[in-house]
Amino acid sequence: MKSMGATQEEYYRGVRMERYDLVKELVIAVVAVGVIALIGAAVLSSPDVAPVTIATWSQADPVDFVTTATGELAGSSTSAGYGAPYNSAGPGQSWGPIAPQSWFGVRIPIDSANAFVIQPLQRASFSNTTLGTALSTWQNATADQQTTWLDAYSKALVDATVSDGAVAVADGDYGPLPVMMSNLVGIAQAGGLDGLLVINGRFYQTDYTQPLLFMGDGGYLAGLADQAHLTGSLWGMMNETGQYPGQTWLWLYTMWYQVFPFNSDTGFIGVNAGNADLGIIILMTLLTVALALVPFIPFLRDIPRWIPIHRLIWRQYYAPRKGAART
Repeated sequence: MKSMGATQEEYYRGVRMERYDLVKELVIAVVAVGVIALIGAAVLSSPDVAPVTIATWSQADPVDFVTTATGELAGSSTSAGYGAPYNSAGPGQSWGPIAPQSWFGVRIPIDSANAFVIQPLQRASFSNTTLGTALSTWQNATADQQTTWLDAYSKALVDATVSDGAVAVADGDYGPLPVMMSNLVGIAQAGGLDGLLVINGRFYQTDYTQPLLFMGDGGYLAGLADQAHLTGSLWGMMNETGQYPGQTWLWLYTMWYQVFPFNSDTGFIGVNAGNADLGIIILMTLLTVALALVPFIPFLRDIPRWIPIHRLIWRQYYAPRKGAART
């Protein structure tokens, strides 16, 4: 206004004003939201679900735990063949030349067999000579011998039984695996494995990557997700446990997992269920950039002028006044 040589009164002369008490509106909004939040908290409470740990997993379903640990030793688990950033066993997700997993490489190296089975057992073997002997037998065996034991033991686990938390299989030549797995189950059920898998040499033990990968390789965690309606096919990304609504703002992300080509095995132009995560990230990035550039895109920026929804919202302001000159 100063550059135009006009006072505030002169600058706004001819512009119709509407009274608006911003402080009153703010107080009303805060009080209303506060009352609704208090009533909602009193009626709905909180979906306080106990955390899932390796201890609860091994106690609730020891057969699944042992089966998963056997798969880790065999290198057949999901994490063992995942690829970057944990290992180089898989190529990772890519879309044409776009392959961020390969670009950044192995940044969190995790050997599933050693991290989830061998190393915890080594720590427990210091005062357990039987376990120490079993570990030595396993490590000194040839790769072919280990594979033979693993194959036989994996097949026997299909008909395994549980007695007092211990897993029992039919008699067979499994080498040291029964001793190793019985000790691993005992460590896990006592809560020791939860602690061993977060040891990182730092003061704060807050890195839960290893326990999450280990539990994710089994079927117990997936079963809990299915019971709580948290799977991808049930829009799980935006759900809360039970019947509680979750992060509804994530609907735009989880929606894409339900539609073609992101839910298809065949896909389209290189996008399918196998690389849906990467494809959706790319798509949402493009949509976000497009939203930021709306004021500069001729067609999109003219939509409010063609479809004047704002005139409905501010209809009182735009309503013709009595005695006003028509133009």
